[in-house]
Amino acid sequence: MKPVRILVVGLGNMGLSHAKAYHALDGYEIVGLCARSEIPAENLPDGFAAYPQFTDFHTALAATKPDAVSINTYTETHANFAIAAFEAGAHVFIEKPLAATAEDAERVVNAAKKHGRKLVIGYILRHHPSWAKFVEVAKTLGKPLVMRMNLNQQSSGAFWETHKRLLNSVSPIVDCGVHYLDMMCLMTGAKPVSVSAIGVRLSDEVAPEMYNYGQLQVRFDDGSVGWYEAGWGPMISETAFFVKDVIGPKGCVSITDVEEKGAGSADIDTHTKTNALKLHHAATDAAGKFTQYDEIIRTDDEPDHDGLCLREQQFFLKSITENLDLTQHMEDALGSLRIALAADQSVRTGETIIL
Repeated sequence: MKPVRILVVGLGNMGLSHAKAYHALDGYEIVGLCARSEIPAENLPDGFAAYPQFTDFHTALAATKPDAVSINTYTETHANFAIAAFEAGAHVFIEKPLAATAEDAERVVNAAKKHGRKLVIGYILRHHPSWAKFVEVAKTLGKPLVMRMNLNQQSSGAFWETHKRLLNSVSPIVDCGVHYLDMMCLMTGAKPVSVSAIGVRLSDEVAPEMYNYGQLQVRFDDGSVGWYEAGWGPMISETAFFVKDVIGPKGCVSITDVEEKGAGSADIDTHTKTNALKLHHAATDAAGKFTQYDEIIRTDDEPDHDGLCLREQQFFLKSITENLDLTQHMEDALGSLRIALAADQSVRTGETIIL
């Protein structure tokens, strides 16, 4: 089969990782790289210098006429870029969050259906073998579940500049929260019924109407509850910055660093790295003592960040070449985004939002 001709839009951390995947996979041919400013050849990965560069998305779309577009830009551009790509006949891979509002996200999904094109949203944890195991084990703990998760990032320098740019349109509990809300929905298989949240602006460098620390609590119709916390900035604590813990009647399972490697919260690999799962069994004997020792499920051979992006793009390619039905994939993405945006609404109104 002919390779899928792809235009890569946005070359930040995620965009560049996805571009490396397209470059490495035989099923793709990169026809253009698009960023806000041209990138010097010496700053590009090996083999990228020959790819045409553009600084305007619509110019790049018209000039390259791609089969697919990879959108890795700031959230406020997602909807318009994706819809333009669909109207040009291209399939779309789009980084999370799908859009800045639920209405825009629905417009994107409807455009994909209208034009008969594939839409894959960048939920990287769905392609992570250790997170798949985490979800699998969580489902064995009984109901209801208590799901405790966070991802705080102590950022400075260029990393803080990126976070401030993101904060122009999206809060941490929306931008990062959609990942973990998606995992919670998979673990419970239940319907979310309400969400409440709080947020705090911790820096004068953040716009007055925005906050760079937030936490949410979500309830599901099976009695399960979830908590998520996210903060960005130079003031953020690195104490317990990575908590991934699920509790049920039969015990609990946690992502743990058994070797205590101690990587910092700014290390992008720590955002997906699991190292090991720790499974605790709640069963006790007549004397009240535990009947089983805790289990350590090793995950030493898991892919790194670029390896996970490669898996995502293999799935995107398969969705195109094998005409996969992505209806549930799109509905799941809409569902987790709706919860995250309702949490943002709760921060701003001080009210619990009924979903």
